Amino acid sequence: MVAPAATQPRRVLGIDPGSRITGYGVIEVRDGQACYVASGCIQLSAAGTQGFAPRLGEIFLSVSELIEQYQPAEVAVEEVFMAHNPQSALKLGQARGAAIAAGVAEALPVHEYAARKVKQAVVGTGKASKSQVQHMVQVLLKLSGLPQADAADALAIALCHVNTQPVCAQPPHNPQARRGN
Repeated sequence: MVAPAATQPRRVLGIDPGSRITGYGVIEVRDGQACYVASGCIQLSAAGTQGFAPRLGEIFLSVSELIEQYQPAEVAVEEVFMAHNPQSALKLGQARGAAIAAGVAEALPVHEYAARKVKQAVVGTGKASKSQVQHMVQVLLKLSGLPQADAADALAIALCHVNTQPVCAQPPHNPQARRGN
């Protein structure tokens, strides 16, 4: 009798975009189990006299570096929610665009999820608090401590993706193939 072949690990980069702090989380699914790889926050510099554009460049470059370092097969990003302040919503949308562009530039499939859907998938209710999301991410990924709030949100986005989408048909990330090396 032949043992079934183990499935290929599936690595996902989750992004919680922000105009001041962009959270990221990398998980890998091995034989149906989500495992923590890395997480953290991209702390963006002050807007200064150059305006907001340099921050968008920082997001793009930082996410590109994360993709290069962790080699995800897919990227999952939180969708923009309608804020009370239209200017804030526009900046958040631009931050999302910079993160999405980094994934697309690396020829990765990019998936988008509403905050309510992420909370529903991870906590069980779309109205979960940040602390509830942090706690469930800690439990689901068997972390020794609570992740920082923005990193926890990014990990939750990645968890939402792997729990709601079938395995991506894309081959693993190969930066040399895209760059023609």
